[in-house]
Amino acid sequence: MEHHVYFWLKDEVKGEDDCKAFEQGLDSLFTIDLVKGGYWSVPAKVMERPVIDQSWDYALSMKFDSIEDHDAYQIVDTHNAFIEAHSHRWEKVEVKDLA
Repeated sequence: MEHHVYFWLKDEVKGEDDCKAFEQGLDSLFTIDLVKGGYWSVPAKVMERPVIDQSWDYALSMKFDSIEDHDAYQIVDTHNAFIEAHSHRWEKVEVKDLA
C-alpha cells in the first residue's frame, strides 16, 4: 500500500533553517523498518493548469508491504517524535492512502 501526506507549512516557518529541520524530520521517517520505500519532495515547477494544486509545501510518499504495517507505523516512536517535533510548523496536513 502507499501512504501520501501533503504538508502546508506556516509562513513564519518557511525559512531555510526551518525547512532544513523539517526535511531532516522527513528523512527520519525512512529509518523505520516498516517503511519499504518512498521519498519526500516539493511541488514540481510544471505548467500551471486548473487541475493542478501546487499550494502545498512538502509531500511525503511511502510504501508499506501491508495495511497492517502502515497501521503499526502510526504508533512507532520515530513517527510520533516527528509529529511532536514538527507539528508546530504545519498549518494543514492531508493524508491520502492507496490500497
